[in-house]
Amino acid sequence: MPFSEAALLALRAAWSHKLRSFFTLLGIIVSVAFLVAVVAIIQGMNAYVRERIGGAIVGANAFQVRRTPLAVGLIDDEQWRAIQRRPIIAPEDVPYVQHALPDARAIALQSGWPTPQADVVWRDQTVGDAFVFGVTAPFQVVQDYQFAAGEPLTDIDVRERRPVVELGWDVADKLFATPGLAVGQRLRILGQQYTVKGVIAKKGTVLGQSWDGFVMMPLTSFEALYGRRKTTVISVKMAEAALVQEGMARAEEAMRVAHRLRPGQADDFTVDTADALVSFWKSLTRLLFTVIPAVVAIGIVVGGIVIMNIMLMSVSERTREIGIRKSLGATRRDIRRQFLAESVTLALLGGVLGLVAGMALAGLVAAVSPLPARVTLWSVAVALGLGGSVGILFGVYPATRAARLDPVEALRYE
Repeated sequence: MPFSEAALLALRAAWSHKLRSFFTLLGIIVSVAFLVAVVAIIQGMNAYVRERIGGAIVGANAFQVRRTPLAVGLIDDEQWRAIQRRPIIAPEDVPYVQHALPDARAIALQSGWPTPQADVVWRDQTVGDAFVFGVTAPFQVVQDYQFAAGEPLTDIDVRERRPVVELGWDVADKLFATPGLAVGQRLRILGQQYTVKGVIAKKGTVLGQSWDGFVMMPLTSFEALYGRRKTTVISVKMAEAALVQEGMARAEEAMRVAHRLRPGQADDFTVDTADALVSFWKSLTRLLFTVIPAVVAIGIVVGGIVIMNIMLMSVSERTREIGIRKSLGATRRDIRRQFLAESVTLALLGGVLGLVAGMALAGLVAAVSPLPARVTLWSVAVALGLGGSVGILFGVYPATRAARLDPVEALRYE
């Protein structure tokens, strides 16, 4: 019997016993759906972190010189205490980096972590808990800010400590309804008056968190409001991505000179790109990938055992059919191929249903939450491969048992 005919018979049998077939394949369906959905969410998150979060924090073709590394999640207590003993990244470090990187497109200084939050007040309108940070003018180039209205901060604003601010789109929208009307208006932050110089174009949300709920002011004005913070961050933007690694090496040398580190001494600073954040996230997802196979394997084994039991039941129910086929000239190989084909077909059907369910679940998660989901071709291939392999592994014994039936005894079977 050709495989196609055996597969068609298996599908007809599954359709004629829908409920039994569903419970037979439930283990495979759930396992494959879990695999596809989780992998889709993780892959989507990896791409999201790489494309949106990393670029939003560090900037495109850019890197940062920081006291604290971006990826702090896997640092143990001893390493954290060593980081806390590091000197601050200070404005005095900037000239060293500028001298080492004359070809950099922009080198900026920004207020360090943690970023303070404050209420922004205009007349009787208030926006609560807006992020407030101070920058030098080149920071706007590093972050590729576009302006919906007004103009960017300048070096003169920083040098003269002018009380001016740039508003993120959400803050301007909530206070003025039409963000363009914000330019030239005076608002209050912690009791101090500031003039709105510009409104930064909408950047959108990342994982449900708006990136437009901030107020940006000259670094000197920020220090007048909050005092000198513990540390600052130096951001460097190179002309193209290919120059970033070389620029990081030169910045590291410049910072070692600035901090008077001797040869052999460890760096007391960190030079980070968005890749560091992406690598940190991927290290977390690798932990998930070590758990997923164990969970999927349990479900697959249970599903395979159920399929084997159902196939053994099918052999018992069709003993007389097997005897008739053998009496008409079917060989053991023909019988084995028929039942193995039916087993593989059933398992593949479970894999396909699991794939559909997993894709639907991933789509649902992406629709109702900020978590993105991307179904990858390799997860589809794994899902179908699992279905086929389960059918083969757990279908061999029932098929062999059917092939070994004595035709005379099979014909006598009632």
